[in-house]
Amino acid sequence: MRKILVIGAGRSASTLIKYLLDKSQSENLFLTIADISLELAQQKAENHPNAKAISFDLHNETERKELIQQHDIVVSMLPAFLHLEVAKDCILYKKNLVTASYISKEMKALHDEVVENNLVFMNECGLDPGIDHMSAMKVLDEIRAKGGTPILFESFCGGLVAPESDNNLWNYKFTWNPRNVVLAGQGGAAKFLQQGTYKYIPYQRIFRRTEFLEIDEYGRFEAYANRDSLSYREVYGLENALTIYRGTIRKVGFSRAWSLFVQLGLTDDSYTIENSEEMTYREFINSFLPYHPTDSVEVKLRLILNIQQDDVVWDKLMELDLFNSEKKTGLKNATPAQILEKILSEKWTLDKEDKDMIVMYHKFGYELNGEQKQIDATMVCIGDDQIHTAMAKTVGLPVAIATLQILNGKITKPGVQLPIAKEVYTPILEELESFGIIFKEKEVPYKGY
Repeated sequence: MRKILVIGAGRSASTLIKYLLDKSQSENLFLTIADISLELAQQKAENHPNAKAISFDLHNETERKELIQQHDIVVSMLPAFLHLEVAKDCILYKKNLVTASYISKEMKALHDEVVENNLVFMNECGLDPGIDHMSAMKVLDEIRAKGGTPILFESFCGGLVAPESDNNLWNYKFTWNPRNVVLAGQGGAAKFLQQGTYKYIPYQRIFRRTEFLEIDEYGRFEAYANRDSLSYREVYGLENALTIYRGTIRKVGFSRAWSLFVQLGLTDDSYTIENSEEMTYREFINSFLPYHPTDSVEVKLRLILNIQQDDVVWDKLMELDLFNSEKKTGLKNATPAQILEKILSEKWTLDKEDKDMIVMYHKFGYELNGEQKQIDATMVCIGDDQIHTAMAKTVGLPVAIATLQILNGKITKPGVQLPIAKEVYTPILEELESFGIIFKEKEVPYKGY
C-alpha cells in the first residue's frame, strides 16, 4: 500500500483525514496519523482499517527520521514554524511534502535542494492561503487569455459562524486557532495599494478602517485590512495593478467592538501580568484602567473608551462576562492576549450542533479593448457540524486533493511552490465543487476606488 504520513491531527485535519480514508480502498492508501496527543490522533483515525494513530514528538529526531523514511509522502498540518525539520528530512529521504502554511523564508531557501532531488513541496494549499490563490489565478488567467490587463485585485476571506448558529451579539465564534484571532493585525502596519498610491494602516487603527461587502443571499459584511496585501503582487503578475488589497471578513460591528480591546491593551502578547493565575476577570480589566476611589470598573471603562450606556458595544462587552469578580483566569505568567483568549474561548466555542461558515470574495478589475470591466467572485461554505467544519473542509480538502495528485504523478513540477499553476489549480477547484465549495462569478460595473 502507498503510505501517507499526516503530522498534526488538530481542527483543520478532520476533513483532510476523512477524505484520504474514504479514498484509501480505491487508491490503495494507508495513513499514519501522528500527533503529540494520541487521543486526538485516534479520534481522527476512527478505527479505520487503513489508518494507524500514533503519539509523536516532533523533536525526537530519531523517531521523526524513521517515520518520514517509512512513508511515500508527508502532509504537515503543524504550525508553520515547525515545518522546517520535517522538510529537511523529506529532502534527505526524498519524500514529497504538502502543507497548508505560508512559505517561510527558511522553507523558500530549500527550493534549489528540492529541485535537485526532483521533489514537490506544495505549500499554501489550504483555504487562505490556498483556495484564495487557486480561485484568483483561475480568473486572472482567464482575463489575460482574452487579452485583458488586470488593474484591480481585492481579496477577502473570513471564518464565521453560520446564520443558523449565530446566537451571540458579536456574531462570531472561534472556528480555528483562537490565538491567531486575538493576535490578528499585529506585527506591523497593514499596507496595500489603492489607485496607484501606497496606503498604510497602523495596528491601532486597523479595526476602525473597514469596508462593507455585500454577499448575495447572506447580506452585508465588513472587512479589515490584512498586514501585507502586496506580498503576492509578483506571484499573481499584478505589477501594473493600481489597487491591491487583501482583507479579513467579519459581520458588521465586530471590528468596532474589537478595536476597544486593542485600545485597552488586552491583545498585547509582549509581556506577562503579575500574579495572573489568581487574578479575577474583573481585576484583569481593572488593571488596565486608572485608579479612582469611588468609580466602578464599569464606569471607568465606559469613560476611558467613550462608550455610551445605550451603545450596543456595551452589551457586547457585558455578554463576555468581563466584569466577573469571582472567576479567576487560572493562567500562570500569562500575557494580556492569553487571558483575553481564555475569556473569549468560554463564550465563542462552537457548540456540538453549531455550524460555521467560510466566506471568500474576490474583486477583479481589468481593461479590455479600452473598456474597464469588473468580475466579482464569491464563495460561501457551511460546515456540517462541530468536527467537520467549513474551516476544516476548506483547509483540509485542497491539501488532501493535492496530496493524491502528487502521489498519482499528476503534479510533477519540482520545487518549493504554491498552487498557482493551471495544471495544479484546475483539478483541485473542479473536485472542490463536488464538495460544495463553489465560486459564483458575475460581471459588475467597474469600481476603481
